[in-house]
Amino acid sequence: MALGRSDLPLDSDADGRFLPWLLAFAVFLAVLALAGLLALNALAERWQSGVTDTLTVQIMPAKSGTSRDAEEDHLALLKALRETPEIATAEPVKESEVLRLLEPWLGDLTAAAGLPLPRLIEVEVLAGADLDTAALQERLRRLVAGVTVDDHGVWLAKVVRLIRMAQGLALLVLLLIALTTVGTVIFTTRTGLAIHQEVIEVLHLIGARDSYVARQFGAHALGFGLCGGFGGLALALPTLLAIGYLAGALDTGVLPEVSFGLFDWIALCLPPLAVAALATVTARLTVLRVLERML
Repeated sequence: MALGRSDLPLDSDADGRFLPWLLAFAVFLAVLALAGLLALNALAERWQSGVTDTLTVQIMPAKSGTSRDAEEDHLALLKALRETPEIATAEPVKESEVLRLLEPWLGDLTAAAGLPLPRLIEVEVLAGADLDTAALQERLRRLVAGVTVDDHGVWLAKVVRLIRMAQGLALLVLLLIALTTVGTVIFTTRTGLAIHQEVIEVLHLIGARDSYVARQFGAHALGFGLCGGFGGLALALPTLLAIGYLAGALDTGVLPEVSFGLFDWIALCLPPLAVAALATVTARLTVLRVLERML
């Protein structure tokens, strides 16, 4: 599929007919990899903005003692936390919220009256404050035995590191797709040069330059790249919408919802153009290099 007038019958090449399908598959994979990259980036940013500089103080339900004793322990911990200079706020978590947090693993617990549940206190640390969580936990345990302090920053750092590794793999996939595209276009172009060598020699005899022949192959590769690229995009976008629908239908509450903005969707539409441009440049450079060696 050549754009514009062509003096070479490149559309009749049997080998070149597979190129749009290969480029469509490359774009399909590239869009999925790019979508995963954007989703992971949004997930990491949301977790970092929502969890950084926060702690959770957990008071396990006592095996013995009255509810009055538990309430006094709870108030004592709140008082100690609010008097800590590095802490901005310390607010108790309602029992209904605790039930909602347990629901993804244990199911609906709203009817489970009298179920022994841990008491939670959400703590927000002052920005830039250097709080020793181990020392804080030891101080709170002197007030109430069995208290634990969960530093969200510890597991957040591990999660973010895992996300960055996954992003690196997505970038590697994009790089491999680009290299595969280049290799495929080079093979197809060299095959076309071999098939139409006699026509090219005739064009040279009547004054055509190598750059003119290269433009013919470049325009042909551009047409195939746009055709295959937008075909792959047409398959990738419904796939992404289906994955998003299935993920939303799970509604586990374990992972935060990730949605793409306008610029994300624009970025997802760029791979067809990038593949077409890469195919065009690769075809032209391949032709120029091969013809230079033939002289």
